[in-house]
Amino acid sequence: MPKHSPYLFLFLIVILFLPGCEDAKAPQGMFPSVSYMEVHSRAVTLSTELSGRTSAYMVAEVRPQVSGIIQQRLFVEGSDVQEGDVLYQIDPAIYQAAYDSAKANEVAARLLAERYQQVVRVNAVSKQEYDNAVAAHGQARAALDSARINLDYTQVKAPVSGRIGRSAVTQGALVTQNQPMAMATVQQLDPMYVDVTQSSSELLRLRRAFSSGALISSGETAMQARLILEDGTTYTQRGAGSEMKPVIGTLKFSEVTVEPSTGAVTIRAEFPNPEGTLLPGMFVRAVLEEGVSEHAILVPQKAVSRNNRGLPMVYKLTRDAGSQNQADVYNVIQQLISVDRAIDNHWLVTDGLKEGDLVITDGLIRVRPGMPVKGLPETESGAAGSVAPAKN
Repeated sequence: MPKHSPYLFLFLIVILFLPGCEDAKAPQGMFPSVSYMEVHSRAVTLSTELSGRTSAYMVAEVRPQVSGIIQQRLFVEGSDVQEGDVLYQIDPAIYQAAYDSAKANEVAARLLAERYQQVVRVNAVSKQEYDNAVAAHGQARAALDSARINLDYTQVKAPVSGRIGRSAVTQGALVTQNQPMAMATVQQLDPMYVDVTQSSSELLRLRRAFSSGALISSGETAMQARLILEDGTTYTQRGAGSEMKPVIGTLKFSEVTVEPSTGAVTIRAEFPNPEGTLLPGMFVRAVLEEGVSEHAILVPQKAVSRNNRGLPMVYKLTRDAGSQNQADVYNVIQQLISVDRAIDNHWLVTDGLKEGDLVITDGLIRVRPGMPVKGLPETESGAAGSVAPAKN
């Protein structure tokens, strides 16, 4: 064996161990960099978006109270009418004649009663005859009132103020008293009702949240709602300064019965409609305020991923840097969470995170549980340092 062979053997051993030593003392720049946010709870107003349809505040079907031939239609279809406006004129001839006859009978009965009143005092007529005359006068007066009412009914008037639709009858048509078919329909469109549905299970969840203190009432705004129209825009109207502002509606009541086929209850809200934007039957979405969660935790949606079972999770940073004695080096751990809903571009977390936790928001593709990383607060990486409260 050559004399230098022992030295060659020692040299090879040193070469083999050098890479391991270098890995153990890797410089800080070798760790992948991630951005993180520190979890803070805050008060957040929670709201629910429910689908529904609009309905008129008042709906009145116009029907004739007497029979006859339509002489005139006195309104323009689709126009606004006021309560008491004459819409149709029914031929009044036979009702005028009946009124005139009843009036003549009433005059004769009244005169007879007045005459008997004078002579009954001297016993020229019996008390019974006088009583019969008074009763006959009362009957004649009632017949006159009935004839006058029927004559008035020949003018078919608007029962409520609102917008009238198309006419179902034309001039010359025969209408009958209390017929099933409406002659026209008047709808009051200002204000308007919005009827939305909410599942009974959701109502139970809200009641439990209020009972446990997880939610508190947001005061007067808890009885208010906003509206999103069919095209996705918010229902607005022009304010005092020509500025378009969202229209605020008021909750009126919640149905006391659950619909068996759908398991939902109906909630009714009332919205002003001075410009006639809302029409009956429109599909809308109402945003109703549920209450205030005083200790809500919001995390950006980009920070939340799903595991192979579809459960939401985040990657957290632990302040223990392990064997690395560097202040900004952390260990990565995986944390399952529970989320309630999306608020803007954040998730509302109900379980799995607490005040002060550090959640990775950027650089997730470069990390895995258990590895050391260099963590930078979002303010240092160019992102916002905290999440703004959701505005619903």
